[in-house]
Amino acid sequence: MPKITEKFQITIPKEAREKIGLKPGEEFDVIVLNDNEIVLRRKFKRITNPLEVLLGKEEWKGEISPEKLDELSEE
Repeated sequence: MPKITEKFQITIPKEAREKIGLKPGEEFDVIVLNDNEIVLRRKFKRITNPLEVLLGKEEWKGEISPEKLDELSEE
């Protein structure tokens, strides 16, 4: 079971890291749901220039931001 260190760090269990493909240095949003629960949501890399992806200069990982997902579901 993960514990909070004195520096308020938490180690994410290996099984969870592998399941979603986490890598060191990735950033997260911390969302407080209530007095007992928080959610860590991975920040998605935003593609600034789709042409760069097509030319192979920027990597596309097939990820869609939560905002874009909401936008697409409204259409």
